[in-house]
Amino acid sequence: MSCGPGSVARVADGLFDEGLFGAEVADKAERALADNAPLPVRMRPRNLDEVVGQDHLLAPGAPLRRLVEGAAPASILLYGPPGTGKTTLATLVSQATGRRFVALSALSAGVKEVRAVIQEARHRLGRSGESTVLFIDEVHRFSRTQQDALLGAVEDRVVLLVAATTENPFFSVVSPLLSRSLVLQLQSLTDEAVRTLVDRSVVEERGLGGRVRLTEAAAEHLVRLASGDARRALTALEAAAEAAESTDSAVIELSTVEATVDKAAVRYDRDGDQHYDVTSAFIKSIRGSDVDAALHYLARMIEAGEDPRFIARRLVVHASEDIGMADPTALGVAVAAAQAVALIGMPEGRITLAQATIHLATAPKSNAVITAIDAALGDVRSGAAGPVPAHLRDGHYSGAAKLGNATGYRYPHDVAEGVLAQQYAPDVVVGRDYYEPTERGAERTLSERVPRLRRVIRGETPRRS
Repeated sequence: MSCGPGSVARVADGLFDEGLFGAEVADKAERALADNAPLPVRMRPRNLDEVVGQDHLLAPGAPLRRLVEGAAPASILLYGPPGTGKTTLATLVSQATGRRFVALSALSAGVKEVRAVIQEARHRLGRSGESTVLFIDEVHRFSRTQQDALLGAVEDRVVLLVAATTENPFFSVVSPLLSRSLVLQLQSLTDEAVRTLVDRSVVEERGLGGRVRLTEAAAEHLVRLASGDARRALTALEAAAEAAESTDSAVIELSTVEATVDKAAVRYDRDGDQHYDVTSAFIKSIRGSDVDAALHYLARMIEAGEDPRFIARRLVVHASEDIGMADPTALGVAVAAAQAVALIGMPEGRITLAQATIHLATAPKSNAVITAIDAALGDVRSGAAGPVPAHLRDGHYSGAAKLGNATGYRYPHDVAEGVLAQQYAPDVVVGRDYYEPTERGAERTLSERVPRLRRVIRGETPRRS
């Protein structure tokens, strides 16, 4: 009679209490299941020493380390992107403290399942003093009613709740549960951390056991693909290893990874020429109003794993440098994009970056802002920085009037037009024109208004330096 994996598990369950033979069968079944587990599961850290990243939570004396080591039991909400170790840390909390571990997924569990776990935890605590760690993945998917069902057990420490979420818990978790838990934010893994996990998985027996090796280009591409997600990197590694072994190859080449994950490696070195060349082409395409080319280079940066915050910063700079007052809304759009990317992260942030890129590329262009400030800086650096006219100086302190400060200042709001003749610039730069609006976009209006303002302020006979 043949038995599938499910049959083995059932046989093991039936014999587990029948002495040594039953225990051996159960142990073999468990090992078989472990051996067939995906690579990310097999390589899950077994202790704190194997955890990479999240140093801010695992430093000596940090709340999570103390919890894992058995001190100061408290319920926690682990908040962070996928593949950053939320499930791993929840398991370590259970293992290191000798507690029973129960895992529920908010995708499939309801109030009935939650209450059943709590009831069993209460009985165990009363019978043997053994406490229960209840891990709930995707807790933000629980309804208010489901979350409320946890409150009493968390309050009385019948269960030690470890909940994981990729959503901001301050928006997705009810306040009473938040107030009873520590909120710990996990960060995306660094490239160095992901590379450590990849290298470890290649050589360790529970991983690939050294059956294959990675070329440097393939390893770098796996790290780029991961974007800080360890699970994504190890899943791609396992698929590439299977592809290599199917052709009797012991080497995973870049082409193997590309073919396996159906995602070509972008020839892009974030610390080398390609980084600067693609970034330069991106900005110059926006400046040249070629929206399609700009989107192409944006896609290349995103696909290569460029830091989206870097891209957003370049857009903010470009909004003032090459658009400025020709479209005053451009800076607001760029700043909003930068804030949105920081808030939502990737991959959703690509949409915001694309919107800002399209806005800036199609906006009217003017470099009058950067030309103006650079001309003013040039005068200041060359020594053209005379004394502030006396009537503009601060007159709010005792003795200011005796020095002639603020005497003779004319308040523009006292006249109907709101603009009057008065010297504002130091003598050395009176009559110097820094800002020269173009005829493009919103600056067309300013190109008429600014000269009128200058004539009024300078009394229609401006002095020249």
